[in-house]
Amino acid sequence: MMKTEIILIRHGQANSGAKDEESYDRLSDIGHQQATWLGDYLRYHGEEFDRVICGSLRRHRETAADLELPNQVTIDPRANEMQYFDLANEFHTQTKTPAPNSAEEFAQHLPHLLTAWQSGTLDSAHVSYGNFAQRFKDVMSELTELGGRSLVVTSGGVIGMAIAQHLALGPEGFARVMLPIHNSSMHHFDVRGGTTHMAGYNATPHLDGAARRHARTII
Repeated sequence: MMKTEIILIRHGQANSGAKDEESYDRLSDIGHQQATWLGDYLRYHGEEFDRVICGSLRRHRETAADLELPNQVTIDPRANEMQYFDLANEFHTQTKTPAPNSAEEFAQHLPHLLTAWQSGTLDSAHVSYGNFAQRFKDVMSELTELGGRSLVVTSGGVIGMAIAQHLALGPEGFARVMLPIHNSSMHHFDVRGGTTHMAGYNATPHLDGAARRHARTII
């Protein structure tokens, strides 16, 4: 039986000071370095993949390029992140809840935002919560059918949703899974006997040495 492995990678750190989707969507200098170090790590350890996929966002494509893997990269917009700023703006319009200005405020804000999104009240600003969940679920199903080893460069929200679906979590659980996800981290799913197993979460072996811990970022 063909073994199936799916490794999800969050993009390197983006423009964390941004206030809108467009200005956020580019890697910072640290983000480029994170992705380069991850590519070095994968090559050093002889990691090979049958296919490499990334979302169509600039930060996804820049991360995939910095990995410098030998595979041709396939662009799939279904791996794109939720439009957080658009959701937050609509949430503010409806509830007068201000956008967060710090990591601590973001951690408090996100569960409420995702709960509102799941309820359908933010659908005018974005695709529905269910649509967002389903589109990447379809990607995971297709990669499972293909078998072999797949690497997907995507975003924290997509990874968090994939894990939340796997563990049957609601929006609050989705937020708790998503919030700690490090930039350039790896998340590993194995499929054995027709059953998907989560085999790794938030791994950053390329950043674990003392000289690189400063480059471990969440936002």
